[in-house]
Amino acid sequence: MMYRVRHTTTYAYTNAVSVSHNVLHLTPRECPHQHCSMHELLIYPKPAFVNQSEDYFGNPVTFFGLQEPHEALTMTANSTVDVTPAAWPEPHNTPPWDQVRAQLQQDRSREGLDAYQFVFDSPYVPTSPAVTAVAAPFFSLGRPLLEAVCDFMHDIYTEFTYDPEATSVSTPIDEVLAQRHGVCQDFAHLQIAGLRAHGLAARYVSGYLVTQPPEGQEQLVGALASHAWLSVYCPGVGWIDVDPTNDVLPAEAHITVAYGRDYGDVSPIKGVFLGGGEHALDVSVDVVPIHSE
Repeated sequence: MMYRVRHTTTYAYTNAVSVSHNVLHLTPRECPHQHCSMHELLIYPKPAFVNQSEDYFGNPVTFFGLQEPHEALTMTANSTVDVTPAAWPEPHNTPPWDQVRAQLQQDRSREGLDAYQFVFDSPYVPTSPAVTAVAAPFFSLGRPLLEAVCDFMHDIYTEFTYDPEATSVSTPIDEVLAQRHGVCQDFAHLQIAGLRAHGLAARYVSGYLVTQPPEGQEQLVGALASHAWLSVYCPGVGWIDVDPTNDVLPAEAHITVAYGRDYGDVSPIKGVFLGGGEHALDVSVDVVPIHSE
């Protein structure tokens, strides 16, 4: 399926900003089931410089700077993305999770070492006794990896409430766990922490959801803004996407922008500026099939 993606972010400041430097993860990356055929980034006011590169994880990244006073900043990312439905294995046909854990500790192949870096704690995803305890019931020895992961995903979906007012970017996982409220990045961080606590490789994925679902289907939670989910590594299969916010294994309604250890590696916009006073933020995301236009 081919999609048109438009992501617009506007900052309005109470006082003029004199200098602003920003790092953006807004370009959909190439993936086994995804190809970005067109991408443009429109920035107003026009920046003094714009640099394109890739980060450590191979995600496209844009760095730009404004060096003249401005009272507003608007960034619009337009993309055309072709997504092929992913064919995930049947959960009961995946290897036992504890066998996967042992293999990750011993695998010295390039793919194995790349996956193994996602076993460890990261700044936004520290493991803890509370997180280990909430994940442990799903990981009895010998249980197929994807069976355990899907049941853990379903538990987060049913036991936690999506609440945009409940948390911020800096809310610790243990606090999310205690209050049982949060947003997509909280649920992704929570499941990643539970998987890593059991020695499994899990990475954070940022991207988008289709904003216009097929006729007769409900809109997925998080479709009107940037979305977040996770991937778990399964030897012989690769990375399997998991969306605890919607209790699904993503197929073709999810568009990947970037992945890393946690939100801090792939936040859509990260910047520093001088001046500005207070600021207001407005974000809009629109993802529609091209054939519907």
